[in-house]
Amino acid sequence: MTKIISDWQNLQNKLKERFETEMDHDAILFMIGLQELDKPYRTYKKDEKLEVMHIGVCTVLQPYGFYEYKGRDDDDWPHWEVKEQLPHLDAKQQNRLMNDALIDYFKRTGFLDEAIEPNEIN
Repeated sequence: MTKIISDWQNLQNKLKERFETEMDHDAILFMIGLQELDKPYRTYKKDEKLEVMHIGVCTVLQPYGFYEYKGRDDDDWPHWEVKEQLPHLDAKQQNRLMNDALIDYFKRTGFLDEAIEPNEIN
C-alpha cells in the first residue's frame, strides 16, 4: 500500500534528509534568503538575520503578487517593492499561505522533484 503524504510533509522530509534537522518556517526562510543573497556564508548579526529572512519572505511571496524585485543595492543585497499589502490573516491562514508559498518555491527550484526513498518517510 502506498503512503500518501502532503506536499508540506514531503518538503519537511526532504529538508530533514538534506540538513539532518527539522526546519520551521523561520529556518527555511533564512535558508532561502541565504540562497537568494548569493554570498559566501558568514556569521550574521541578529538584524542581518532578519534581513536575510526578509529576502526569503519576498522571494517566496513575489509570485503571489505581493512583492516586485527591484534589483541589488551598492552592497549587492537584493531589494523588493511592496506591490500589494498582505491581507489580514489569522495565524492558521498565515501558516497556510507560508506553507503554500514555500512548497511552490521548492517546486519551482526542482527540489521537490527529487526522489525520496520510501524508508526516509516518517
